[in-house]
Amino acid sequence: LHMGKTMKEDLTVVAKYINKLYPPEFNVFSIYAELYHNYFASQAKKNAESHLEDKDIYLLLSWVHNFYPNDMRKDHDLAVELDKVKLGSLLPSSLSKELENKYLDSEEVTVKNSLSRCLDKEIQRWKEDKEPEKLNGHFQSELLGIFVIQSIYSSQQRAEDISKAVGEELSRRLLKELPAFLRSYRDAFEDFREKSKKHRYYKPILIANINNCWNFR
Repeated sequence: LHMGKTMKEDLTVVAKYINKLYPPEFNVFSIYAELYHNYFASQAKKNAESHLEDKDIYLLLSWVHNFYPNDMRKDHDLAVELDKVKLGSLLPSSLSKELENKYLDSEEVTVKNSLSRCLDKEIQRWKEDKEPEKLNGHFQSELLGIFVIQSIYSSQQRAEDISKAVGEELSRRLLKELPAFLRSYRDAFEDFREKSKKHRYYKPILIANINNCWNFR
């Protein structure tokens, strides 16, 4: 953040004031931009090659694919001059791809585990002597019908904030996880339906789960 802010502010000064003090053939702005970019890229590469937590990988990818090319290089005070310089990416494509795969693998596992815990909680609630909650006057499981969908949606949105390509790849992966979760949900529900007919709230629980189907569709 500090490097990005410094680079943006300093290059703005160069573009507005310093550039015009030198003859065009000196390419003053280009020299400044290339030096700042090379240092920024070297630091990004150094960080990418070190051990990073998941949140750090996400932040670094956000800089590579989003903040740096969009917030900095398309800034209205810099865009025209930076277009002439043709700076590359902050990371080599191979290293960037490696980080993307680490992020996608981690996010896929996180969502999968989150869905599994959610289902376990729901199954536990079926065993309690408690009537299901009502949403808009109808029995429904807020835990399943809302939490599961929000978990998948928010994960997709975070990935899309990195780049469209990363978002699309995560969506493709999660579209495999959702059917797997739904099969586990169906099997657990069928087991409850067959074995818990004497449950005090058997019918409301059945209705709540049937009403969930619309949300999942």
